Amino acid sequence: MAERVLTQRELNRALLARQLLLERVRLPIPRALERICGIQNQYAPNGYIRLWSCVECFERDALTRALERRSVIQATLMRSTIHLVSNRDYWPFIAALREPQREWWLKVRRPRPKAAELERAASTLRELLRERPLRQEEIARITGRSWGAVGPWLDLVRVPPSGTWEQRRANLFGASEDWVGADDADSGHGLELLVRRYLGAFGPATLKDITAFTGVGPAWLKPVLERLKLRSFRDEAGKELLDVPRAPLPDPETPAPPRFLPTFDATLLVHARRTGIIDEKHRKIIFRTTAPQSFPTFLVDGRVAGTWKFENNRIVLEPFEKIPRAARRELDEEADRLAAFHA
Repeated sequence: MAERVLTQRELNRALLARQLLLERVRLPIPRALERICGIQNQYAPNGYIRLWSCVECFERDALTRALERRSVIQATLMRSTIHLVSNRDYWPFIAALREPQREWWLKVRRPRPKAAELERAASTLRELLRERPLRQEEIARITGRSWGAVGPWLDLVRVPPSGTWEQRRANLFGASEDWVGADDADSGHGLELLVRRYLGAFGPATLKDITAFTGVGPAWLKPVLERLKLRSFRDEAGKELLDVPRAPLPDPETPAPPRFLPTFDATLLVHARRTGIIDEKHRKIIFRTTAPQSFPTFLVDGRVAGTWKFENNRIVLEPFEKIPRAARRELDEEADRLAAFHA
């Protein structure tokens, strides 16, 4: 039987539905994070804004409480970037990423470190973290290295109140075993879960897309994909797209309401190019070396239509092009709600 070909608009609506951007949902925060495969959180308010855009009646304090109660964990995960994930996804994701990240670190770091050296530094740091969380600069002073060098050999979390709306620099670290509990995951099951979460949140997708999002190479992923029961599609260029069973594939004409996204939102990164959520000429505006902080964006009809900022107690919109009147009215109403959320 010929594989079904999915148009770019179908892939766009699938992405929006799975990222909870077609319709806000009533879900506990950890379950929402599992649905969207976590939130990249390089800037602490990002997680709050992203959850506000996809969870009905979301309140700012709810995420801070979830971090404090440890039902949500903030740590360096996919692509060695800060993410928010649920407590129950944390250890499986770590198990999936640990060896690929160690392998990558030992290959690319110059001067090339020895694994034994990093293991000794991690052991020293682990003993000190039994007493209290440590700040980034303390870790560097103790180990003689950045926290990132030791990280793949010692699982660390970012401990609140750092990395919250109230205290935005996420530079306080604790040992994962102390904060989350004992590691009970293995790499095989962890990789399977990570792939299922990714496809459920961003699919249908290519193997290259999965690699780009997770930071895990094809040699690690191919055996996992062979074990999983997946469905297969093709995009308009004939590339194979993999997907989990029963994940949403909405009608391509499904209306997409205006939505606001934070900086570095994962829906806009290169792995999601297939969905057409951002025009390539606009990608160059959002992601460029002269603005490494990136820009928060807004969507109109499922595509990035401009950038925004919170200024003088209001949301200031900077559209790339003229927005149709009806869409502009909806966008302004959503902007007023976001301004109230900031206040």
